[in-house]
Amino acid sequence: MATASNEFEVTKTEEEWRKILTPEQFYVLRKHGTERAGTSPLDKTYAKGTYRCAGCGLPLFPSETKFNSGTGWPSFYAPLEGAVETSIDRSFFMTRVEVHCRRCGGHLGHVFDDGPRPTGKRYCINGVALEFVAE
Repeated sequence: MATASNEFEVTKTEEEWRKILTPEQFYVLRKHGTERAGTSPLDKTYAKGTYRCAGCGLPLFPSETKFNSGTGWPSFYAPLEGAVETSIDRSFFMTRVEVHCRRCGGHLGHVFDDGPRPTGKRYCINGVALEFVAE
């Protein structure tokens, strides 16, 4: 998996990942899949708390940066500092910026330049790649 650093604190074999992740989580986090829009209950979750990586538990996004993008996926205008890395994704005959967990390299989603202030970014994240921990 190509990312900015190519080295991760949390590494596991494919078999080890399959043992701790659901099939849907494995497909998204380890195989760069995408869940169907509108299927994640986290898309409509607006409670106060933190969204963590479903693969390794790293805190990724604070609830304060979540917004309703209308896309069908949980969206945020900023991650926690140092939580994610990005790489270029050239699949599906287009170029996008892919977002990964910096600790385990798990695929989270993509980031776009059409988000709200203050960053103008829209981190469009697969809900299955996240775990929400309420405060």
